[in-house]
Amino acid sequence: MLELGVKFLISYFIGSLMGAIIVGKIRGGVDIRTMGSGNAGGTNALRTQGVLFALAVVVIDVGKGVIGAGVVPGLELPFVATDPELSRIWLTMCCAAAAVIGHVWPIYHGFQGGKGAATFIGTLIILGPATIVVVLLVWAIVVALTGYVGLASMSAMTSLPVWLGVTRLPEDQPLFIYSIVMAGFIIYCHRSNIQRMREGTENRNTKVMLLRRKPANSTDE
Repeated sequence: MLELGVKFLISYFIGSLMGAIIVGKIRGGVDIRTMGSGNAGGTNALRTQGVLFALAVVVIDVGKGVIGAGVVPGLELPFVATDPELSRIWLTMCCAAAAVIGHVWPIYHGFQGGKGAATFIGTLIILGPATIVVVLLVWAIVVALTGYVGLASMSAMTSLPVWLGVTRLPEDQPLFIYSIVMAGFIIYCHRSNIQRMREGTENRNTKVMLLRRKPANSTDE
């Protein structure tokens, strides 16, 4: 259990390194938590700072998931012995989850982070690369139909365990369980988005919508 606890914490500390804060400091002290939605994630970075800033944020946040799931579980630590009774698969899942948790509740930044989607995608690069196609496809469809990025993220995460349950059980049971837990966690992190959608105040990106309505004063040429 010592190995699990230590590596979980290492992944959590890595996850707590916020891409938005790092890029913001490089850009002269920009803190997007004081702008837009106040969220330290890629969507708010794009909305308030533009494409290049947001891209850098996403690369860092995805990278944390890759390191948490792909590097930390295999570390040989001089002060922690390898536990022969500890499942390597479940160790990897726990470290992956820790990176996502660190992104949402970063210890370095007052436990005010992002909503976990990008870091979760990073863990999938290691845990199940083929699943990313499903997640991104659902995300793109929902954004195109509704314009709501938060709804797209929740829908994409929810679709993953459904797809795994239909196509990959019982072989990929650990990944299936991980995807269910993470989907629930990410939906919880988007509860403010859900509330704003209910109130009709959620930001909507109409530029990417396929079925957006034309303005009332527009005329056909």
